[in-house]
Amino acid sequence: MTGDEAAPAPQPLLRVVSGNPTPEELAAVVTVIAVAAAASGEPASDPSTPSGWGAPASMHRQPMPAPGPGAWAQLGRR
Repeated sequence: MTGDEAAPAPQPLLRVVSGNPTPEELAAVVTVIAVAAAASGEPASDPSTPSGWGAPASMHRQPMPAPGPGAWAQLGRR
């Protein structure tokens, strides 16, 4: 290969076949395609170790202590 030969131009990844989209419409399409391509990769986290944020048990209230002297103080010890 000599210095006079140019490398072939890369093929475009996206081509508009018909219509006249605005720059905003093209940006929306490119964004959707980029997100779909990124989502097809490896999962972001290990699904075998769930976080505690969605645990159903954390949505329930704790039972009240038995009434009596000092019962109010037990509320803060949980």
